[in-house]
Amino acid sequence: MTIARIALLVVAAFCSAGIQAQQYPGKPLRFIVGFPPGGGTDIVTRIVAAKLTEAWGQQVVVDNRPGATGMIAANAVAKSAPDGYTLLTAHVNSQAIAPNATSKPLYDPTRDFAYIAYLGYAPNVLVIRPSTPAKNVKELIALAKAHPGELTFASPGVGSTNHLAGEMFRLATGIDIVHVPYKGSVPAIIDLLSGQVGMNFDTLSSVSAYLQSGRMRALAITTSKRDAQLPEVPTLIELGIKNFEVTNWYGVAAPAGTSPEIVNKLNAEINRILELKDVGARFDELGTRRNPMSPEQFGALQRAELAKYKEVVTRSGVKME
Repeated sequence: MTIARIALLVVAAFCSAGIQAQQYPGKPLRFIVGFPPGGGTDIVTRIVAAKLTEAWGQQVVVDNRPGATGMIAANAVAKSAPDGYTLLTAHVNSQAIAPNATSKPLYDPTRDFAYIAYLGYAPNVLVIRPSTPAKNVKELIALAKAHPGELTFASPGVGSTNHLAGEMFRLATGIDIVHVPYKGSVPAIIDLLSGQVGMNFDTLSSVSAYLQSGRMRALAITTSKRDAQLPEVPTLIELGIKNFEVTNWYGVAAPAGTSPEIVNKLNAEINRILELKDVGARFDELGTRRNPMSPEQFGALQRAELAKYKEVVTRSGVKME
């Protein structure tokens, strides 16, 4: 094949991709969500899906495939055609934590996906009961050191951000605390309120009502800066625990090989949607903080989170099998 022929084929391929992106979307789209209907991940997805349907005149269907902390859904998308019509609600569990805690992951969370748009994050909060004899994080650490192996922390399951936050806290402070996993956030909260467990790193949206009623006390937040909803609550970084940042984040991804033109078109439209006033209000109600990013920024975030949790999983010995 001559050089001229090769050049013509390359040009033709670029032109074809450009035409495909201009015509996209030409049929209904599907979001695959790795968690049940009604949860934060599902609701955020449905808000965005409804706005995409409205803007593009093509139905955007939400397909819930819960299980394995989001890995079932992620694997389904990774194996789909890279045509922009099958999208994943990418979650920190499926894209950064679970692949590190599983001996034989079904997919590579970096190589098998094109990262499109970052939707936002839900802060995690270190909470205890008001009756716990600790008024702040320093006193909680002292309490744990005085009673090694007696203080417990709850989570909605092995490999959740609540669990990893507790492990990070244990490793950073040198205290001996015991993880108690539950099947969901609700039973974990119930046992914290009743005194069956001592603490939790739950999402702000899950515990805000209990904080307002005085049934829980917030000692610290796990974001890099204080949250507007809890301005008086310090970050763990402020309190001297370096690089401590844990959030439940959501985004949009597609199978690797999806054309850059389609990725950029989706990114621009989703970022526009995130800036809408009514969308902002709904996200605020859910305790989700919007943070629009470029595809490159979101991809860099995913890689950084994967590396961070690999270190935590390795040091703590967390296993999801």
